[in-house]
Amino acid sequence: MRQSRSLSLVEAGANVLVGFGIAVLTQMVVFPMFGLKAALSDHLTIGLVFTVVSLARGYLLRRLFDRLAE
Repeated sequence: MRQSRSLSLVEAGANVLVGFGIAVLTQMVVFPMFGLKAALSDHLTIGLVFTVVSLARGYLLRRLFDRLAE
């Protein structure tokens, strides 16, 4: 059974939202270890940029693998 495109987007979105939270928390822990200081708004902005890239990557890879499975 094939996954619909909209369900692929929902799955990728859920994955990315969880990843966003983990990324921001990780940045808040790891940045100080390297002497980097960032405000919460900076962490959120950095996380948002990577989240958009990750969402596109996840969706496109899902569609590619779905097509290869045909």
